Amino acid sequence: MKNRIINLLLPMIFGSRFAEFNITASTKLAFWRIQGGKKCVLKVGDFSTVRAFLSFEKSQSEITIGRQTYIGKCHLITSTRIFVGNNVLISWGVTIVDHDSHSISYSQRTQDIFDWKNGSKNWSNVVCKPIHISDKVWIGFNVIILKGVTIGEGAIVGAGSVVTKDVPAWTIVAGNPAKAIREIPENER
Repeated sequence: MKNRIINLLLPMIFGSRFAEFNITASTKLAFWRIQGGKKCVLKVGDFSTVRAFLSFEKSQSEITIGRQTYIGKCHLITSTRIFVGNNVLISWGVTIVDHDSHSISYSQRTQDIFDWKNGSKNWSNVVCKPIHISDKVWIGFNVIILKGVTIGEGAIVGAGSVVTKDVPAWTIVAGNPAKAIREIPENER
């Protein structure tokens, strides 16, 4: 019953921009801000805590967050899809963005910010690729995760890293760009 009430009230609070809004009573939400287009999808699993700025850049953008996941004060910015698995820990100051924001071409960028503010941005010249963060991942403070990245199960991303490529499961990465430091042994998984 609580879940049904929550899922009826939250779309009223955040407007009709969501095609799907699935939050459970055991979920703790402390959004800084939710902004974005129409028909977006936000799903948050049971017993998760989300303290984040969520930006849905285009219509039909999607953010899915699994069960028992903690997301500190950070930014999730999507034009396609950001998926965060179960039992994930994302520290404060993290930025996860699934697109390049702007075209490389200056002539295409000149009007870009104004068009974005008006909801008429041309996304056809911007590279966008979904992000997938698997179960049991730990992402340290102030990490940046860029478009198209998949972070494998149980991986750890060191503080301040910039993740530009896929991270294998049960691997510790760090640096700019993030590189493998070591594999996590079986007995520590």
